[in-house]
Amino acid sequence: MQSRRLNFKWLLVPLLALCSLTAMAEPAEGTAQALHLLGYLGADYPATVARGEVVDPGEYHEQLEFLGVLQGLVLALPANEHHDQLQAGVARLRKQVEQRAEGAAVSLQARQLAALLVSSYEVSQAPSITPDPARGAPLFAQNCAVCHGATGAGDGPAGVGLEPPPANLRNAARLDHLSLYDIYNTIGLGVEGTEMAAFADQLDERQRWDLASYIASFTADSSRNGNPFGIASLAGQTPAEVEAAQGKAAAALFRAQRAAPPLEKRGAAQLIGHTELTLTKSLKAYRDGDKEQAYDLSVGAYLEGFELVESALDNIDSVQRKTTEKSLMAYRQALQDNLPVDEAAQRLAHAKTELDKSAALLDSGAGMSASLTFISSLLILLREGLEAILVLAAILAFLRNTGQEQAVRSVHLGWGVALLAGFGTWALAAYLIDVSGAQRELLEGATALFASVMVLWLGVWMHDRRHAAAWQSYINSSLVGGGGRFGFALLAFFSVYRELFEVILFYETLWLQAGPAGHNMVFAGAGVALVLLLGVAWVILRGSRKLPLATFFTVNAILLCVLSVVFAGHGIAALQEAGVLSTRPVNFFEFDWLGVHADAYSLSAQAVALIAIALLYGRSWSKERQRLQTRAG
Repeated sequence: MQSRRLNFKWLLVPLLALCSLTAMAEPAEGTAQALHLLGYLGADYPATVARGEVVDPGEYHEQLEFLGVLQGLVLALPANEHHDQLQAGVARLRKQVEQRAEGAAVSLQARQLAALLVSSYEVSQAPSITPDPARGAPLFAQNCAVCHGATGAGDGPAGVGLEPPPANLRNAARLDHLSLYDIYNTIGLGVEGTEMAAFADQLDERQRWDLASYIASFTADSSRNGNPFGIASLAGQTPAEVEAAQGKAAAALFRAQRAAPPLEKRGAAQLIGHTELTLTKSLKAYRDGDKEQAYDLSVGAYLEGFELVESALDNIDSVQRKTTEKSLMAYRQALQDNLPVDEAAQRLAHAKTELDKSAALLDSGAGMSASLTFISSLLILLREGLEAILVLAAILAFLRNTGQEQAVRSVHLGWGVALLAGFGTWALAAYLIDVSGAQRELLEGATALFASVMVLWLGVWMHDRRHAAAWQSYINSSLVGGGGRFGFALLAFFSVYRELFEVILFYETLWLQAGPAGHNMVFAGAGVALVLLLGVAWVILRGSRKLPLATFFTVNAILLCVLSVVFAGHGIAALQEAGVLSTRPVNFFEFDWLGVHADAYSLSAQAVALIAIALLYGRSWSKERQRLQTRAG
């Protein structure tokens, strides 16, 4: 991305040429350009005039010319009840500039006119999907750093000798007079008259918002924290406006939050409404031929809306939750398969019908009695914790039965650290940083697939050493060393951490849904679930002592291999929800507890795990047969 000069010379030539009444017949384009000009005036005029004197005559005259362009733009907009008011406002703004009014007054009036323009023509200044500066960082490196420099200071190698030079994006005084929408708008429209190109064709809407948020981070103090601003405020206001109204501390917090916008805390109706609105925008993008943008919006609609109420809906009607989720995935699949627009619209209509049913259930608060609250709390911990407790119990039984107490301590350390890390991640997400739905699903998917590989390896490893002689030959080798203990500790860590963060989020939702009257039932359900999980672990540990070593190793290996298949299914499903992998529904039964989903990719991953088990165990049995033949010979 090439530079945006402080004086916006890019607007003069193209706008004077293109701003006739006929050229600006499309309201959306006219309002965007007008907002662009108002943003320029608000940001750059204060440096042009000081104490009633013109500091830079060239700049000052250009701004008067731009005001003429702005008047033409506003005049060309469709007539409505505020049209005359807007024209009069621009005329007053021009008069103030002609009278060399103070910069603060001109900036304030420019922002007020922009706000009136936005409300009069219903211009959306807020992103459909919460911007993610982490996604914006590589976009900046690919498109902007060559001129603006790696840190945004305007010192990139391709910017040497450019006239005007690349803008210093770390200039806090100027960035404070630009809203996030202004930055987003500039990225899309470009800077005519300079080397700054328009990126609307190269970067979709979400990418431009991500990039705008990343650029805003150059002048933000990320250590600031406090009550979140709404996304509409973060996108449409400037830090200077916030400082004038609320003080310097609020402005600093505003800068930090627009550089890393937090997900808004919304009720069930708002979240489902957000999903429906974003899906509508997704279909519009699909109609316009922007398939990548349409898909991004469909993923964001799920992750930033419906997914956040799934656990609450599951507590009321799990069948409706599954039906709604499938309808959303079916619409997303229509976009991936490039189906006709009419067919995609039909799938979207079906998804909205299911969303409305879900919203009605959630709004009614149906069935959140004491008994249902208890059962919901019990199932959350039991469902999410069973896999982890099975892995831990299998490992501990194996180590204790073989007398490896040092390794036992490593396992305890692993799951203990996982508890701290899980609660620490939740605390960071709740109070310091934003962890998006996509990031949560990516974390769960990646750790599930890692755990799948690890438990498969451990199961085969145990099977290979199921005979006493084989075990004794290994007992003093790598297991008692640091590497062996670290491997067990690592598996224990991921087995617990994989689900803990999500369990906490589920309990947060249930806590709010149950209300003060149901809090005791939440505690009671979680307590009973914990007792049941510990009971399962005790049965495995105690029962394993009565089994012969070879039989115990075989049973333990089978259990771990089954869990490997389960984790493979869960991991692929999580990556699909994050939008990393596509979906491919098939006619097959579903069993969430075993990670079985009616999807070709998820089932294929489990098939791969089964084939790997067959091959690895086949190799093990082949070696065992050769060993017996050699001994017999």
